[in-house]
Amino acid sequence: MKFKITFLFLLFSAIGFAQSEATGNFKTVVVTRCELGYVLHKPANTKDKKPLIVFISGDGEKGTDLEKVKINGPLKYLKSHALDAYVLAPQCKEDENWDIESIYQLILKVQKEHNIDSSRIYVTGLSSGGWAAWNLALSHPDLFAAIVPISGFIDLIQLEDACKIAQIPTRIYHGLLDDVVNVDYAVTIYKELKKCNAKDVQLTIFDDAGHDSWTRVYDNPEIYSWMFKQIKINTNK
Repeated sequence: MKFKITFLFLLFSAIGFAQSEATGNFKTVVVTRCELGYVLHKPANTKDKKPLIVFISGDGEKGTDLEKVKINGPLKYLKSHALDAYVLAPQCKEDENWDIESIYQLILKVQKEHNIDSSRIYVTGLSSGGWAAWNLALSHPDLFAAIVPISGFIDLIQLEDACKIAQIPTRIYHGLLDDVVNVDYAVTIYKELKKCNAKDVQLTIFDDAGHDSWTRVYDNPEIYSWMFKQIKINTNK
């Protein structure tokens, strides 16, 4: 009797621990809907091809009030100065984060509809917009003639791809006293680019600046003069 009980126990144990696996292929298309408001400044003369500055603002400018994207950056500069260029400023919704592909598609739309010099497209951004500027350049390195991230952070995965943008002239700005985005982010990406033998990358750290290191950059005509001198090689205009 003991033998039968033991046998039954072993039989049920074998059944209980039986395992199986299956393999297969699954294909699907994931569609993400994203809506971006934007402001587009047009130069006085639109008959000739003109440069395009893509300005990506920070979290403080999120929402649906497009006047917010004029608080900082090139659109603020344009209130008292002239720029012979298009300036595109998308706006992220309050409860969302920047969607890189949506910004890219917006740039393509603006390119198609306006007389833009495709060899002179520049991307710049502040804070979370600096992060977006890095991402946009890394995702579409053939699009831009120059990159100007300010007070932005960068992901570890992005750092691994730094060499993709090593040939794009880049100006990085950050405040040493930044308590929102640590200055180490700027230092780290700068070093990574230098490892890739980047020929035209510069890092400027303002010793007396906190998170807002962008005002002195965007209010200075020199950054625009520098950008407009950068021309992407081997581009169909």
